Amino acid sequence: MANQPDGLLSVEAALAGIRGAIAGPVAAVPVSPEDALGRWLAGAVIATTDLPPWDNSAMDGYAVRSVDTAIASEAAPVRLELIGEVRAGEAPTVALRAGTAIRIATGAPLPPGSNAVVPVEATTPLGADGSAGPRGREASGPLPIACLVHEAVPPGGSVRRRGGDVTAGTVVLAAGSRMTPAAVSLAAGVGAATVSVHRRPRVAVLATGDEVRTPGAALGAAGIPDANGPGIRALIAAAGGEPIALGVAPDTLADVVAAVRQGVATADVVIVSGGVSVGPYDVVRAAFADVGTVNLWRVAVQPGKPFAFGTAARPGGGPAVLLFGLPGNPVSSAVTFEIFVRPALRLLAGAPHTARAVDRGVLREPVAKGAGRRAYLRVVAERATDGSLVRDGTGRVGVRLAGGQGSHVLSALAAADALAIVPESVTSLPAGADVALWWLASR
Repeated sequence: MANQPDGLLSVEAALAGIRGAIAGPVAAVPVSPEDALGRWLAGAVIATTDLPPWDNSAMDGYAVRSVDTAIASEAAPVRLELIGEVRAGEAPTVALRAGTAIRIATGAPLPPGSNAVVPVEATTPLGADGSAGPRGREASGPLPIACLVHEAVPPGGSVRRRGGDVTAGTVVLAAGSRMTPAAVSLAAGVGAATVSVHRRPRVAVLATGDEVRTPGAALGAAGIPDANGPGIRALIAAAGGEPIALGVAPDTLADVVAAVRQGVATADVVIVSGGVSVGPYDVVRAAFADVGTVNLWRVAVQPGKPFAFGTAARPGGGPAVLLFGLPGNPVSSAVTFEIFVRPALRLLAGAPHTARAVDRGVLREPVAKGAGRRAYLRVVAERATDGSLVRDGTGRVGVRLAGGQGSHVLSALAAADALAIVPESVTSLPAGADVALWWLASR
């Protein structure tokens, strides 16, 4: 893998190493279309029925024979006798004949003998005594004895033809497609009781540190609340994974090894936060080497340089379990998750690609960073009073730093809309400079 001059791996080299360790997506499972929301299809969805299943009305109105309305006009409406009605969800019981019409609801099957629907707005109902009701009255209430039709209706007018959208046997969603709300509706609409999707990658999360306490526990003289465990698990859930809590381990090799082994036995991915740098109590790399292998360490990013990645054999065989060592500072942990872990989870979940959408921003203030590392700055976007993004004439979004950029400043991370990316070769940028933006999913 390519190293930077200072021995740090480039972002691209680290990503390539991670991708190379992933054999493929996790196993497929059958679930209902609704339960598949947000997941990637492992197999195609094939229509089991025509959509619509039969010719049906696109309007509330009257089913007619088009020829019977051919001479209808506002000045000389055509009178048609009503011989019945058909509601959505029921089959027609009456066939149309010359000079007649059948009241029909939107979505109801077209009665035999009809080939068009005249919308209720183009009709006037007639009562039993022949008196005319209000023009365009809602097609509800007692069935009129007849109606006046004020316009000619062509064959097929206001009719949805059987199979007009989808025909049975058609592939409506290809393998690799993501199940959006619209895809859920389509799969259900073509009669799929279940769809085959990749299960959610299982990700075990361990926080380390003698000073780390469970949120809400007494801190004592030198404790800090665990922000990384809950934060990383939230990122996993938002990315479509299934988080597993391994708790907090002290800074001892034996404790971290035991927890990592527990994660390897139950998950596809193990994430450990903290303990990946060069301090006397940083034991995570040694734990990874004890349980599996360390494939790479230290990447040219800011924040997040002490990032580690490795693999471990899965008990019982199968694809290797991925091991991620994220920095202990919570901002570094979140940023390295976005850069390195999220793409891995997408591959495991069956996504056909991992490229992240990049937007264009313009700095509203000058920024500075260290040399030789790619910086991911936490920024807030300019918005209008209605909350919409404000873009300049070239389409760029104005952004400002969300707050302090230290790797411990959680408040700036929580306030950020996006990460602004500053290349390795740059140490400062003035106000007005272009930046690439990664929008954060949580915003």
